[in-house]
Amino acid sequence: MKKFILGFVIGIVFAGLVLVILGFAAVRMAGSIGGDRPVSVSDNAALILNLEGAVPEQPPVDVAVPFLRQPQPLTVLDTWKLLHRAAGDTRVKALVLEPRGLDAGWAKLEELRSEILDFKKSGKPVYAFLRNAGTREYYLATAADKIYMAPEDELDVKGLRAELLYLKGTLDKLGVSMEFEHVGKYKDAPDTFTRTSPSPETLEVTNQILDQYYGNLIQVMADGRKLPPGAVRGVIDQGPFIGKSALDGGLVDGLIFEDEMLAQLSSQVKTDLKKIGARSYSRTAAADPTGRARIAYVTGEGEITRGSPNEDVSDSGITAFGMIKQLRQVADDSSIKGVIVRVDSPGGDGIASDDILHEMKLLSKKKPLLISMSDLAASGGYFIAMTGDPVLAYSNTLTGSIGVFFGKVDLRGLYDKIGVKKELLTRGRYAAIDSEYKALTPDEREKVQREIQVFYRGFVERVAEARKRPYDQVEPLAQGRVWLGVQAKTNGLVDEIGGLDRAVEMIKQRTNIPASEQVSLVSYPPRRTLLELLLNRSNDNSELETAIQSAAGRLPWRSLAHGGVQRLMPYSLVVK
Repeated sequence: MKKFILGFVIGIVFAGLVLVILGFAAVRMAGSIGGDRPVSVSDNAALILNLEGAVPEQPPVDVAVPFLRQPQPLTVLDTWKLLHRAAGDTRVKALVLEPRGLDAGWAKLEELRSEILDFKKSGKPVYAFLRNAGTREYYLATAADKIYMAPEDELDVKGLRAELLYLKGTLDKLGVSMEFEHVGKYKDAPDTFTRTSPSPETLEVTNQILDQYYGNLIQVMADGRKLPPGAVRGVIDQGPFIGKSALDGGLVDGLIFEDEMLAQLSSQVKTDLKKIGARSYSRTAAADPTGRARIAYVTGEGEITRGSPNEDVSDSGITAFGMIKQLRQVADDSSIKGVIVRVDSPGGDGIASDDILHEMKLLSKKKPLLISMSDLAASGGYFIAMTGDPVLAYSNTLTGSIGVFFGKVDLRGLYDKIGVKKELLTRGRYAAIDSEYKALTPDEREKVQREIQVFYRGFVERVAEARKRPYDQVEPLAQGRVWLGVQAKTNGLVDEIGGLDRAVEMIKQRTNIPASEQVSLVSYPPRRTLLELLLNRSNDNSELETAIQSAAGRLPWRSLAHGGVQRLMPYSLVVK
């Protein structure tokens, strides 16, 4: 009886807690519909752009519960809108950059830096104040007129490195074997599990990527600091820097504190500046004027999986069901004049990618469409961009990786170690081809290879059709090889090097909207609340995935867990 009463009380408390959370979320939703509390902007405002952590493409979930809520990160589109508006806002007299702990890729950094340079065209000064900054933060700061840091702070600029993770030695000790078949000599995603060191092909491509990123870093530092590229290389080789050494190397303009920097900025603009944060300033924006042309801005971010039929959008990657629902919603909205599809994905499930591409082509027949690539649009992420419409990438975008592979795990050795025994009883020649209790036989391996050859040829054919080139010209560019945006442009795999400004210009041209006319970019999916997330929760084990990633890095666990043929980027590359 006591256990029953205790369980009953715990159940009541838990239900009450859930109701409180849902209540806060509902109030927050109502507030967002009625409008957040207005934020006033001083006539002499200094906009503080304090980018920190990830800069997502897709709006994150808005947790409406006060004791759980954290500041929501600005998306790439949020920052683009923010700086465009601030440039023309007479109340905003200056921009202050305060990046810290950035976790953005190198293509996103290109976009953000370009947005800051565009803001400078307004004639308003831009200052940067760095706190414990690394190379990413400094990359952005080079767009500023002046860069400052505290006297005893560190500037951790010392070049770049790539880290490639290999797990075969660990798997061997556990008695686990990963079996893969792939097409394309560069399609080496399985190498993480089957090798103890990188292949010559992996080293070739990785070194090309490092050369591109490092060359771009040298160039932006040289342009921003007005130094010869050779001098920049010499300075980087002396890093990291503490205070005076950064000043002596010409990397910063002064060693002062933030309040002293703001005083100098106020003196320059001849007014006493009042700070306003980027998130607060974003809430001052009025709704887009009625009559302004609406352009859909559809984001696809993360690994591609099939997902669940009842979900509208996944909070941990691109799912075929969720993405297709978003595309159909755009297609059925008569107020949408054109579509920009923003892709930031390493790829994933081959069938899911095919489903998404099919829906993208249907949408393209209804409305003008173009593809804007972010940090990466590789393998399946590149595949879904092959609608035949214009494709834009940044010079630092990772793209291509036109190839497929099949993989499965063999746990027989592990089972033997821990005393697990299985008896396989089959009917059918290949009934146990995907069993985790046996290795692939030569006949099964040949069967898998035939299947993935069909997928590979289909992938290349779709690229050839979309890029309007013969198959024999595209296939040598495939082979699973990852290309950078500048290389992809040279090889005809993308149409232009450009970011959001260029994407908006091009979609205006394709929809016959005058170049001088402003448009409204409508996000799909929109920012969601905790209540919406709870009501649309799918079984994707995202918490478990996050825990695994924190221990073993950003490996394609979600895609591999679903098995089957994968259109997935060949490796997880972290450049620091």
